[in-house]
Amino acid sequence: MEEVEHEHELKLIDMHLQYADQHIEEDDEVVFLIAWGEIGTLCLRCRQQINLLHRYYYKCMGEMCTFSVHEYCYDLPQTLEHPLHPHPLILTYSCVGQSFENRCRICETHHENSQLYYQCFLCYDFFVYVSCALKIEKNTIHHPSHPHLLMSAIAKHILCECNACGKRHEGVFYQCTTCVGFTIHKDCAKLPRYLLIQERTDGAFYHIHPLTLSYSFSKEDQKAKHHPRCRVCTNGFYDTENLWIYKCDVCMYYAHLDCATSRGEPFMSIFSPAGSGKSIKNYEDVDHPHLLHLPFPDESYSLPKHLFFKESGTFVIDKVNLQHISHPHPIILVDGQTSSSKIKDSLLLMCHNPMKKTQLLCNGCLRPITSTMPFYKCPHQSCNNFALHEWCTRLPQKIENHPGHPEHTLHLMSSQVVPHFFGVFLCDLCDQPCNGFSYCCVECEYYVDVGCGLIPKEITHKSHPDHLLSIVRKPFYPKSCHICLQPFRWTSYAFPIRVYRKKDPVLFSCNICDVYIHPKCALLLSEKIMHKCDKHLMHLSYLPIENHKSEYFCEICEEDLNPHKSFYHCHYCVQSIHTACAPLILQCETNTYRWGLRSIYYYVNIKFGGDYNTDAHPHPLSFSQGIMSDGECKICRMKLHYQMIFKCHECEFALDYKCCRSL
Repeated sequence: MEEVEHEHELKLIDMHLQYADQHIEEDDEVVFLIAWGEIGTLCLRCRQQINLLHRYYYKCMGEMCTFSVHEYCYDLPQTLEHPLHPHPLILTYSCVGQSFENRCRICETHHENSQLYYQCFLCYDFFVYVSCALKIEKNTIHHPSHPHLLMSAIAKHILCECNACGKRHEGVFYQCTTCVGFTIHKDCAKLPRYLLIQERTDGAFYHIHPLTLSYSFSKEDQKAKHHPRCRVCTNGFYDTENLWIYKCDVCMYYAHLDCATSRGEPFMSIFSPAGSGKSIKNYEDVDHPHLLHLPFPDESYSLPKHLFFKESGTFVIDKVNLQHISHPHPIILVDGQTSSSKIKDSLLLMCHNPMKKTQLLCNGCLRPITSTMPFYKCPHQSCNNFALHEWCTRLPQKIENHPGHPEHTLHLMSSQVVPHFFGVFLCDLCDQPCNGFSYCCVECEYYVDVGCGLIPKEITHKSHPDHLLSIVRKPFYPKSCHICLQPFRWTSYAFPIRVYRKKDPVLFSCNICDVYIHPKCALLLSEKIMHKCDKHLMHLSYLPIENHKSEYFCEICEEDLNPHKSFYHCHYCVQSIHTACAPLILQCETNTYRWGLRSIYYYVNIKFGGDYNTDAHPHPLSFSQGIMSDGECKICRMKLHYQMIFKCHECEFALDYKCCRSL
């Protein structure tokens, strides 16, 4: 018998080289998913699938000829000594259509498609098919994840740790014939090189691009990609840098092997309880009729509005002029229906409009006042645009059993009577400075802004949908915030006198998943914002944007942007900005994000404006946010850029907040 029964020239093909540089074009209408066992042709000697894991095969170079053969089938020995039989076995090639009734003496089955077998011509009835006779060759693979040959020495199931998925489970394993300790499970070895994740997860974690199998995710690569999390289970890859993953580099989409393929067996799954399949709602709407669903739709919304606002037409405001305890002058109602047209038109022109760089904030909750809202406004020009939302005039005077300070009753206090310089205090719950209304316990010097004072016990949030999040005080250090990825603080310095105060963090927590959210991230980051850097609404995102091919950077500070943290994005202009670079009105030029690496614009609860007279300077000093041209503080020589400062508009004199307070 000849070595190869074919009339044309055969060429040795290395499949690893053939498919190494293959990429799937995203514009292709049809995506071919290449599995390790499917390249679309059979070996015409053993009639078995030509497998990419076998690496080498011979292909006919003749035109219109599809003859292909495994490399080891090409080199089959003509005679074979087998321990099951005393006589030599001869390689025999059967004709197409010829059938044999005899079974293979090794596997005791009849191979209908096989045309090659070993036969004893002395006994005649002893048959051994090639796939069984060359068992060692059949169980040997060349896997692109490893430089050496891998072999399955035994077909029985064993309990072993897989170097691909990192799991210890039972099954058939391939092990390296050169290295010690390298083993991969048979199922992992045959994972497809490309897959579409929606086909494996029933659409629960849909992604429009094919994911590529990667055999490692080094710490350097993770650092370069901002330490991404698995998009299915939300866990990181910190301790799994040498394990295989599926990834889409176009969209920064990464997933563990088991998460991408939905292998849900207990011994193989990397799923956390929160990530196994589609998210299931863990509460009934009828049991929570007043549940707050966050984030708020835009910057004008707040907890006072959620609790005390009634839609127009459902009530009548009978107090056109109001004397509020927080202000010495009567304030006038502006709601689009009352007030004279002259007063109404002049006041509406002053309403908050970030596109025109016009700012009007409520002195109670510090949220913007727009022309669509009923609000009270002081007509005196000297009162620094004093205004109150209608609902902020109806805030409760005291709060019992506050989650951050359940020991004592908290009382409502305006900035006029807060015992802090210029009414500025540091909120003990969200750590943001504030000069609006506060709920406080004077005895314990505990102060919270009105939003944190009215904080609900339970919420839901789009960043972790379908699960209730409860407000808790954690005596231990939890994981980082699910939205901003920043840690939770154990301690705080009471602003501005910098008294060290130890406190347990107050946070929203899911009682099913290992998910925690800062109260400030939940309450202060709205779903949509208007910013002067973009003419469209910008939407809050918690993950990289689909089809975003370029690197992420902030349009405001022009610094690198981590797309795995919360950020604002315009889908029309493909622009992004840090959440900390998105104040209501940009007052400090740039570098808003890098200052302290905060996730929230630090002065989101500060209303700048108003004059302060001091003997240290002959002119009134205006309460402002420092910009680059303000230079240094005249007392401590610290740079004033981005700080709270008091500056003179008539001469180049400026002080930072702390130095002005000391005067």
